[in-house]
Amino acid sequence: MKNINLNRYALLTIFSLCCVLMSAQTNEKKYEVACLGFYNLENLFDTLDTENKRDEEFTPAGRNAWNSERYYHKLDRLSEVIDQLGTSLSPDGLAILGVSEIENKSVLDDLAAHEKLKDRGYQSIFHDGPDRRGIDVGLLYQPKYFDVTSYKSYTLNMEDSTFRTRDQLLVSGNLLGEKVHVIVAHWPSRSGGAKRSEPKRIGAAKLGKQIVDSLLTDDPSAKIFYMGDLNDDPVDKSCKGIMQGQSQKVNCRGKKLYNPMYNLYNKGVGSLAWRDTWNLFDQVMVSKGVLDESKTTWSYHTTRIYNKAYLRQKTGNFKGYPFRTFAGGSWTGGYSDHFPVYVALVREAK
Repeated sequence: MKNINLNRYALLTIFSLCCVLMSAQTNEKKYEVACLGFYNLENLFDTLDTENKRDEEFTPAGRNAWNSERYYHKLDRLSEVIDQLGTSLSPDGLAILGVSEIENKSVLDDLAAHEKLKDRGYQSIFHDGPDRRGIDVGLLYQPKYFDVTSYKSYTLNMEDSTFRTRDQLLVSGNLLGEKVHVIVAHWPSRSGGAKRSEPKRIGAAKLGKQIVDSLLTDDPSAKIFYMGDLNDDPVDKSCKGIMQGQSQKVNCRGKKLYNPMYNLYNKGVGSLAWRDTWNLFDQVMVSKGVLDESKTTWSYHTTRIYNKAYLRQKTGNFKGYPFRTFAGGSWTGGYSDHFPVYVALVREAK
């Protein structure tokens, strides 16, 4: 009798366990992923001398001997990188890619049409800004993921009326049915020294925050991605103070932003190197609307800096640095002097 009871208990236990496993499998949630990133393309110029732009060095007769062969080599290099971005998380790679240091829409369209990228059907958005060198920001996106509804450029005006820099580009649309806003920026450089040039980046940060705040005033739960080469690190005044980029999600309240690059920087991770020091100028900050823990809408998941070995200089004084196109005034045939960065979003599959 005892053995019969034990057998019945064992059977009941096994039956109960099977019910739990079946229930777990039935209730298992599935998620979809979308990736958004930014890449400084390091002087993607065409070979033509454009009127009113300081692009003479990027012509066949110019200092860089910038000819068709070098131009198409550059496109080969960049498309190789973009083709790989985010593919470990999403088979189609990046749904949206902000870019900087591009001369015009034509070079962006040439990049999108490259053999390695053409199957993704990237479309481009570009606005010719006031930068005297002729480098601007732009956006590539896959229409199957992102439906653009509007875009607008914002010009930075300083007290010095002779100062010119890149516009900030706001693109709004629906990411697989959910409204998002992407702002692409390339803040003023550190030319002349970090401290001396800091007021220009403070000005750029104020402009960026005005754009973000206006969106959040209209919709406090807006999903905003502020991305770009900011020429400052996450801990600097422009990013931490003016943009209110927080290092922890829990502190992202009101109109403050979450800056996932903050903790990466504190760990010594960078996107470019200068004089044996790593900087993390390439950043993506997000609004609190992207921090939904329920994951029922697009929610922040992770941040990555794409710094694979093939993107690094192999030898010489700059070993380990990003493998750039030009170094020391000579053509090296590399990729860019910056590593690309991207964030991944997740939500429950519908």
